[in-house]
Amino acid sequence: MKAAVVFEKGSTPQYADFPEPEVQENEILISVKAASIKNLDRARAGGNHYSTENQEHQPTVIGTDGAGYLENGSKVYFFSKKGTVAEKAAADKKMIIPIPDELDFSLAAALPNAVMGSAMALKFKAGIQQGNTVLINGATGITGRIAVQIARLYGAQKIIVTGRNEESLQSLLELGADEVVSLKLEDNAFKQKIKDIHKETPVDIIIDYIWGHSVEMILSAFKGDGTFSHKTKLVTIGGMSGDTIQLSSQILRGTDIQISGSGLGSWTKEESALLFSEIIPEMFQAAVEGKIKMETQDVDIKNIEAVWNAELQSGKRLVVRI
Repeated sequence: MKAAVVFEKGSTPQYADFPEPEVQENEILISVKAASIKNLDRARAGGNHYSTENQEHQPTVIGTDGAGYLENGSKVYFFSKKGTVAEKAAADKKMIIPIPDELDFSLAAALPNAVMGSAMALKFKAGIQQGNTVLINGATGITGRIAVQIARLYGAQKIIVTGRNEESLQSLLELGADEVVSLKLEDNAFKQKIKDIHKETPVDIIIDYIWGHSVEMILSAFKGDGTFSHKTKLVTIGGMSGDTIQLSSQILRGTDIQISGSGLGSWTKEESALLFSEIIPEMFQAAVEGKIKMETQDVDIKNIEAVWNAELQSGKRLVVRI
């Protein structure tokens, strides 16, 4: 079969012949039609993700999920550790989700990862409730844009977003955000803006996609003064601005804030099962109904080498069509 293959660790994937996957008893063969390329896929392909850093590299088909047809013609989304950017893929039977007939393969392939990076944090780590105020830090990325829409679907009363791209930041108002705060502001001005927002409408949940200095400033703005403070849950999902922060012990001692993370390895088996049985199907239907919007940039698998390191249009997910 034809596939996008990384032959040497850190090299660019190539369009090449590769053996069809061997299907185990708990798996099923899928004819792949679309597979999205995410930061996770790039990191795993380069051997830089924590899920692969201890593995000896072998020629590998890239991709972790996709959309296609079962042998009976059913449209499905699937997850696979054996690679998905190929004509055929083997998927665990428990990690397959029906795709509504009205939903395009590109959107069906692109949406679930963004749902994992937003709904799981909002629902399980933050425990979002009707009427909550949500701050999304670094919301101008693809997953952040989906988080805004899902937070609204989950009943958030007010959504505040931060980001550096002014045009993308303003566009979030059309997706459900109520207030934007630019990360280009001078530090004291940014902290004061966050402090004023928190004073007016106390923030219940912070969803963070970038970590680093911006989180230091947000935590500083939330720092208590020795009186009772509002309970806030901060859930980090990414580290685009740096993997570490300096955290004052005084902030934790003087502020009712809970810090946790959401990602592979942090979800329980029960939560992961609900992702496939309830959450992604719910979001597929929301997309069909126009309640969730997402843009993709589609390319043919034959062109994978040319587009692998190319700069994408802002807010669009790269999807390989097969």
